[in-house]
Amino acid sequence: MGVVNVTPDSFSDGGKYFRFEQALGHAQALIAEGADVLDIGGESTRPGAAPVALDEERRRVMPLLERLAGGATPISIDTRKPELMREAVAAGASMINDVCGFRDDSAFDAVAGSGAAICIMHMRGEPRTMQQDPRYADVTGEVFDYLAARVDAALAAGIARERMVVDPGFGFGKTQAHNLTLLRELGRFSGLRCAVLAGLSRKTLLGTITGRDPALRVHASIAAALIAVQHGAHIVRVHDVAATRDALAVWAAVRQN
Repeated sequence: MGVVNVTPDSFSDGGKYFRFEQALGHAQALIAEGADVLDIGGESTRPGAAPVALDEERRRVMPLLERLAGGATPISIDTRKPELMREAVAAGASMINDVCGFRDDSAFDAVAGSGAAICIMHMRGEPRTMQQDPRYADVTGEVFDYLAARVDAALAAGIARERMVVDPGFGFGKTQAHNLTLLRELGRFSGLRCAVLAGLSRKTLLGTITGRDPALRVHASIAAALIAVQHGAHIVRVHDVAATRDALAVWAAVRQN
């Protein structure tokens, strides 16, 4: 999954793709690099980020979705807003990726009748507050239980399990130790019987390990993606598609021989 941030304050690129022309060019480059799906977001959810109004988020993501929908590469829209979810699936989005885990009462309803896939992520709190002293007695168990409850709620809303992806939410209301434990124990999430997504690319946990700024975390991100796949991830959400694909291709070749 290639990442396209149409925001002026992205932690990973600092707003490099905020304008439509730059975002479109980046999306097309990721497709050329071999992205299987693009995840387009118009609201930064980095720690401390302020919410974006619906009209502004719509202005950022819908023109890009409308240009890319219907092509060979499915488009995911990263949003917390049910109104935008509804508009996105009507415009051809193949997935809705909600960092809030579809906690809004109308979020599942916005997607249920569309046939689109959903990605249910775990986040403690919301972006402005999520990193303020997050605590867990058993981080993997608590995240698992939360996602299991959201999967059950999605099933009750009429969304088939085959349409669901779950994401433990690396960096969203977790300390460094929590993140590393979740990565080490990622295989436990296969018990939810859904595809598992891991989003570790360029995140602070890798910066803490390497001491490098986001743009220089490519090698660490590739290592994290490889570890995630080795531990059961079906989808890795990455900024560096070609490099990650090459690393995974070598790993897959070794496993098959």
